[in-house]
Amino acid sequence: MTATGKVHLIGAGPGAVDLMTLRALTMLKGADAVVYDRLVSPEILALSPMTARMVPVGKAPKSHAVPQDRINEILYELACEGLTVARLKGGDPMIFGRGSEEAAYLMERGIAVEYAPGITAAQGMAAATGVPLTHRGLATGVRYVTGHRAADARLDLDWKSLASEDTTLVVYMGVANIAEIALNLMREGMPGALPVLAVSNVTTPRETRLLSRLDRIGLDVAQGPLRAPVLFVIGHVVSLCHAADALPVDLPEVMVGE
Repeated sequence: MTATGKVHLIGAGPGAVDLMTLRALTMLKGADAVVYDRLVSPEILALSPMTARMVPVGKAPKSHAVPQDRINEILYELACEGLTVARLKGGDPMIFGRGSEEAAYLMERGIAVEYAPGITAAQGMAAATGVPLTHRGLATGVRYVTGHRAADARLDLDWKSLASEDTTLVVYMGVANIAEIALNLMREGMPGALPVLAVSNVTTPRETRLLSRLDRIGLDVAQGPLRAPVLFVIGHVVSLCHAADALPVDLPEVMVGE
């Protein structure tokens, strides 16, 4: 392997094709190889060049068929073949996407890396549901946190800091741990009646929404499993969900394909 190509770290956005950036689409269409995650929507994968080498490297909970170390090596090996590699990730590669880890590995070995940011799932959720991330009188800030740790390690988040009613809390990758997350937040003072919105496959035709509250979101998710990827929005802003205008916030409801 003597020729050197390059790697484009591309944010595919939350799922809908028309929410990809023009830069992301241009980079994808110019790729010789596409290394893609499990959560990239099939509609976006279909935009890949017909001639591109398609390399799936997706992970599922408790099932990492292609470990991160191997993904790094795959990107490097393809670039060393002289290929332009599209590393396609759901959402934004710099928000819980390990994009910076892959970039560091490649740049240390002399491989050029460029980025195409993507609309992250939280922004896609806001546009699809009408639930803002901030709203005057309801939320003065927003925080993104991960609900999952590498190798299924224990969640050791700063629960006291996160348990603020004035802040919208967005939890990524938290479907397996949402009951534990809710319990820890309530232990630090968050009220059980605080509304929670869970959205699966946001912005796609497979989108499903679950409206609940903090003290029973774990039970609601267990009774009606949502398919990954799932995003949780915790906070008073959830009361503005236009898809549930007629529903009391304390009554959980499932809405599909809104």
